[in-house]
Amino acid sequence: MTPLRIGLLGHGTVGAAFEELLGARAGRVEQLTGRRPEIAGVLTRTRGDFDEILARSDVVVELIGGVDDALRYLRAALESGCDVVTANKQLLSRHGEELWQLSRERGRSIGFEAAVAGVVPAIRVLREALAGTQIERVHGIVNGTTNFILSEMTRTACSYEAALAEAQRLGYAESDPSDDVGGSDAAAKMAILARLAFDAPIHIDDVRFEGIEQITQDDIGYARALGLALKLIGTAERIDGGISVRVHPAFLYAGHPLASVGGSFNAVTVEAEAITEITMSGPGAGGTQTASAVLADVIAAASGTQRPVPAAVSVPIIEDVTSAFYLHLRVIDRPGVLARIAQCLGEEEASIKSVVQRGLGEHAQLVMVIHPLPESRLRAALGAIAELDVVQAPPRAIRVIEEEFE
Repeated sequence: MTPLRIGLLGHGTVGAAFEELLGARAGRVEQLTGRRPEIAGVLTRTRGDFDEILARSDVVVELIGGVDDALRYLRAALESGCDVVTANKQLLSRHGEELWQLSRERGRSIGFEAAVAGVVPAIRVLREALAGTQIERVHGIVNGTTNFILSEMTRTACSYEAALAEAQRLGYAESDPSDDVGGSDAAAKMAILARLAFDAPIHIDDVRFEGIEQITQDDIGYARALGLALKLIGTAERIDGGISVRVHPAFLYAGHPLASVGGSFNAVTVEAEAITEITMSGPGAGGTQTASAVLADVIAAASGTQRPVPAAVSVPIIEDVTSAFYLHLRVIDRPGVLARIAQCLGEEEASIKSVVQRGLGEHAQLVMVIHPLPESRLRAALGAIAELDVVQAPPRAIRVIEEEFE
């Protein structure tokens, strides 16, 4: 019996977990594929030779991270006739089109379930189960670090800094968490989900993103008082013949399926006329969890069941999206202050849904919810408000997702 030879690139947390899992599940892999798996070689900074490993491999598994070396290795693997599996979201969000085209030309497969949302099978559902469905929108909590931080701030009323420190202590956040808390990690994942959902060539540069660094307990307290959840949400949706992909903090009403997703869990909601809505949730990170998704892709490659990513069709990228907004303003409490702020909003056709004042004198706060309007008009209104002499700090705006499901 010909063994299934796997070249393993990278032996960090995920790579080591994958090798251990492969050994433990070798019998199951053989049962499903007819071939007993074995590691053909391991490449790290100090170990192994890529060309030698490639010559011995049927499937190349890339878990080294980064972009340039990973791209070179996967390109070479596909050109040599190997199937490949990767968990590299940054690589695919930048160079996915090149690799998917090469895989189609060479008749080889690319598995990348582990690149988005850990063990949540969002990639497989979009590639297979919903392949014939016209998807209208994808919402995602696709970064476990930020979801843990916001959940901890809600649960314990601690500061952002304290929640981040706890996430680092538990291993949910890196020592340099900027990719996570700044939103770029989630942006790369949403670019991949949007590519699969809409067959559009979405690059990470097409994704507008914000992080959670500016979230305060004032915002959390507002959410708690009104029964809302505050999450870092990725959205990809069809709008007026184009596609919008974005990542930002957002308030969710209790009826939204992502509102109850807490801790370090990830979740992805897919909406379409044919299916209404489905939500998938589970652990979004961890060596064993990610290794499990990688192994599933290896099995699909060896079984010949991995579907190719179809060629992309260009569509316009929509940037000016309509949304409801929460506004937080620090103001001096004087007669006429609210009227002046309302005038700035009114000049941009922004309608106030509700307003609450907290505090008096020199340290008053106004919290408003604005009915849906284009983001460009809200930004213009905030620019005018920031110039008022009674406003003590730049206004903060957070989107409000009003949609709920029963």
